[in-house]
Amino acid sequence: QSLKRDEKNSRGFFDDELTKQRRDWKEAIDIGVPGSRDWSIADDDEANECLDGYNRFPDENYAPQFRPTVVRYFEACQSLSDRIAILMGKGLRKEENTEAGESGKKEFFHDLRKNHTSYLRMNYYPLCPSSDRSSTGDPPPLGISPHKDAGFLTVLVQDDDCHSLQVARYPDGDESAEPDWVTVHPVPGSFTINTGDMAQIWSNGKYKAPLHRVLTNDTKVRYSAPFFYNPGYGSKISPYRDPEPKYKPCVWGYFRAVRFAGDLTDLGVEIQISDFENDSDSTHLDKQARFVLEADFDSRFSVERFRPLLKS
Repeated sequence: QSLKRDEKNSRGFFDDELTKQRRDWKEAIDIGVPGSRDWSIADDDEANECLDGYNRFPDENYAPQFRPTVVRYFEACQSLSDRIAILMGKGLRKEENTEAGESGKKEFFHDLRKNHTSYLRMNYYPLCPSSDRSSTGDPPPLGISPHKDAGFLTVLVQDDDCHSLQVARYPDGDESAEPDWVTVHPVPGSFTINTGDMAQIWSNGKYKAPLHRVLTNDTKVRYSAPFFYNPGYGSKISPYRDPEPKYKPCVWGYFRAVRFAGDLTDLGVEIQISDFENDSDSTHLDKQARFVLEADFDSRFSVERFRPLLKS
């Protein structure tokens, strides 16, 4: 229980996450960049507090090489994500590659590199017996229900033996239609790269955050490890140098906090980037402004403290 995350700390072990108000069939542990940016400082030191809380690693007596291995892998993913993000910036339309445009991109990616609030999630999907999958007449449980990644990009290691990740493909690109679900078969020794909601806003919709899900399996367990490369909590993400922006500015710290509240509790709180579209009348815009005034991004977010705001 000392490893289990709670309403004041999003990091640690959990087996009760909700996606779209439906419990996922998985267990996981989240490890994020320390608030101090210094892995040598004790995890529970107050210098390491941030909006997501602080890390909870297993006792070294039980897993002696776990922490150093995770830290090395985390830093490697961090470097790789920075390289991919820069390439994504270069992939925007040519008329944006002016001297001023390139300077603006460098500033954005420098801020992303310096202030990112990324975390590594290590997933375990246990067997889901057939009796649990069909006896009630309800739809079978899912490893993770359909969702889009919230951050900028994701570097994912899939399980080579259990292929359960599926991405939605829409006929003629019409996202109001029922999608076809296509299994993403991993290439051994490779990563699966996913774009997130913040990249979609920043690119003004040029980079799409795909809807995806994970199936359950009654004969094979599954392991995976997504690294979520996320902006700084105070970063205000908006379309980059586009004369016709489709989105209003989104503060990552608010977006992340609301997503965590929805994952952890049954508040029924949902947030999507559609809430930040120009023609949206979502209450999240006013709530975001209030949250920025009230929240301290250097301290742990408390679901209970902000419950009145989230439910208003």
